[in-house]
Amino acid sequence: MTLRAVVVDQQNNLISRLNRSAFSVYEDGKLQKMTSFRQENAPLALGILIDNSGSMRPKRQKVNEAVLNLVRSSNPGDEVFVVNFANKYYLDQDFTDDVAKLTAALNRVEARGTTALYDAIVASAAHVRQDPRMQKRVLLVVTDGRDNASQDSLEETLQQLQRGGDGPVVYVIALIDGEKGSSSDVRALQKISLNTGGAAYFPKDLDQLDAITKSIAYDIRYQYVIGYKSSNPKAPHAYHAIGVQASDAGRRGLRVRTRTGYYDDASAPE
Repeated sequence: MTLRAVVVDQQNNLISRLNRSAFSVYEDGKLQKMTSFRQENAPLALGILIDNSGSMRPKRQKVNEAVLNLVRSSNPGDEVFVVNFANKYYLDQDFTDDVAKLTAALNRVEARGTTALYDAIVASAAHVRQDPRMQKRVLLVVTDGRDNASQDSLEETLQQLQRGGDGPVVYVIALIDGEKGSSSDVRALQKISLNTGGAAYFPKDLDQLDAITKSIAYDIRYQYVIGYKSSNPKAPHAYHAIGVQASDAGRRGLRVRTRTGYYDDASAPE
């Protein structure tokens, strides 16, 4: 099992340069033996998923500008694809490192009314796994509403993201205003991101988007990569919970963001 982890302090500042001895890995509550450890800035497979519903139209220019800043921070070898989604999802640009092609795909706005958010995430998670060269996989989801058109439920989406332990890390930027959003919408988006080791952002102003995408870019560039061999036997329909702790003599309250668990490949729910 390979985990990609980010460590933050109590002020949510990113903590780098911790050594192997600072980390402890648990699976189903049992301490696991680490087999590898490194901090790397490896090539990245990045899927950008943009809500194309009608209410997003006045926000798209600033959203696209912020997302392109993230794309321009890419390293050589990175590959990016763009999915626009509303009632259906559309792969408007497959894997490429061509910024002009990605810009054209982001500008392909055909606003529709409903939002099939979960379907778009499930399809994009499957797509990002198709490139075997890239072991570092990330989805960035930008939306301003709740899911109201998907065939997949929230729980089915989480199950697909956690199949086999090699799913992408999901970051969410949710442009949900007070009248449109609800606590259940917020919890759903937080659950998707946190269970995969990502983060969810809820900006009150479009001018915050640039700072958020810069923070995400920094996150994904400086991850710890922790390997371990599970001490638990595989079992039909088994889910394994993961917990990682980090400690440092000079800092208190360190938090580790990584995936919270996985389904064995052979036993994940269909």
